[in-house]
Amino acid sequence: MENQNKTADLAQSLRNEISKSFKGSDSTIDFSILGLLASLHVLIEDVPGVGKTTLAKALSQAAGLSFSRIQFTPDMLPGDVLGMNVWVPSKNEFVYKEGPIHSECILADELNRTSPRTQSAFLEAMQEGQVTVDGVTRNLPDPFFMIATQNPLSFTGTFQLPEAELDRFGLSFSIGYPDEDVEISILEKKSDVKITAIADADTIRKARKIVNETKVSPAVQRYIIEIIRGTRDNPLIQLGASPRAAVFLQQAAKGKASMEGRDFVMPEDVGAVCSVVLPHRIILSPAARLENTDARDAVSEVLSKIQIPAGV
Repeated sequence: MENQNKTADLAQSLRNEISKSFKGSDSTIDFSILGLLASLHVLIEDVPGVGKTTLAKALSQAAGLSFSRIQFTPDMLPGDVLGMNVWVPSKNEFVYKEGPIHSECILADELNRTSPRTQSAFLEAMQEGQVTVDGVTRNLPDPFFMIATQNPLSFTGTFQLPEAELDRFGLSFSIGYPDEDVEISILEKKSDVKITAIADADTIRKARKIVNETKVSPAVQRYIIEIIRGTRDNPLIQLGASPRAAVFLQQAAKGKASMEGRDFVMPEDVGAVCSVVLPHRIILSPAARLENTDARDAVSEVLSKIQIPAGV
């Protein structure tokens, strides 16, 4: 339990630092920290101006990680992200110039404003922690963590993220507009807020190892599978969650348990992260759209029909 207590203390320290700069809900901060510690990339869909960039920068600074912000536009090419081979006359050869993706923490800002060709550049990076340029594969830093943001699809100049890419994001959520008191605190916030690095890359690697070693009982694993299979049998859902979703759901539950100082996962951990792990992986049926049911409501209905294992 000592290791889990260290992870819980680290999570609390990160919360304290991030909240100096980012004024928003505690759950938003917690989900971001969960993504970092559980090795799950994060996708935030929301309107501009609600603090997505502030959250990402504060998290990277508090965690002591190198940071790159990539602002996407329709004319960007994969080489602008991954890097490219550049001819150097003095050496009489091509030399690889790293792209901004070669950082420990990446903010892929407005990812759905760029073309599917450029979006696909992230698939290998997100899944395998490496990039391939001109047939040469290069490893990305360890840890490697990405927070991507996307504008609502109703906004001008957006391209829908392909399902294969959405499935590689471990967590997805919205920040939403702040309540009145929080919005007042934003106006009162000083512009020179300094975030202290309370960790570094080695600390994050060790925390991820602790999360990976968190125990999951067979009963909890069966509960996870019942939830995943439940998304495939529900009339509100046309395309259910993939097997990768089950892996990510278990990983997110491990992260939540570890952040709370436990070395084992409870069914409640699984239920608590379903709302950020599953909705972006499913496609609603026409019946659900007619009923104005969103993906989170559909996931909640699936959960309500599955019995929570007792005595775990």
